[in-house]
Amino acid sequence: MTDFGAALEAERTRCEHRLASLRDELESVIEGSRWTIDDDEHDPEGSTIAFERAKIAALIDDAESEIREIDAADSRLAGGTYGVCDRCGTDIPAIRLEALPAARRCVQCVRLR
Repeated sequence: MTDFGAALEAERTRCEHRLASLRDELESVIEGSRWTIDDDEHDPEGSTIAFERAKIAALIDDAESEIREIDAADSRLAGGTYGVCDRCGTDIPAIRLEALPAARRCVQCVRLR
């Protein structure tokens, strides 16, 4: 039997570490760009600073969204609805919740979209 409360907390901790790392990386890119006068928009050797900033910002958005999903799953756990598909109302199999602790839907409903 999986302790889903502990699994959610571990997942949240992992996401928070990833988020902190991404924020540090973004700050480093921003700080590094302040000291360069290169025209990176026309540099055939690599990606632009703007692209790097946008990529990291998107990853930050993803991590923040994942934390919100984990928090919502925690609320469902506290409210007694954790593990119940929010579309069809059937139980979400434990194996799916072990793989995706914040899952809101069963596999059949995910396939239907």
